[in-house]
Amino acid sequence: DVMKTGYRNIRCVESGGPEPGVGCAGRGVITSINFLEEEGAYEETLDYVSYDVLGDVVCGGFAMPIRENKAQEIYIV
Repeated sequence: DVMKTGYRNIRCVESGGPEPGVGCAGRGVITSINFLEEEGAYEETLDYVSYDVLGDVVCGGFAMPIRENKAQEIYIV
């Protein structure tokens, strides 16, 4: 089970990434979102889904939630 439930039933998942200098961290974003979809993590009862990803566009993987229409709204901080 990769999902933890915390305060006020907030569900959290930490996907991590490859070792520094090895692989593409953006690939980890893509793999994580696809895995969560396959496992049914995105239920109709969820009010919000929030991704905290790097703003760096080294390999394009970080933009996947935008490119694949996985996001209805995007906030850049």
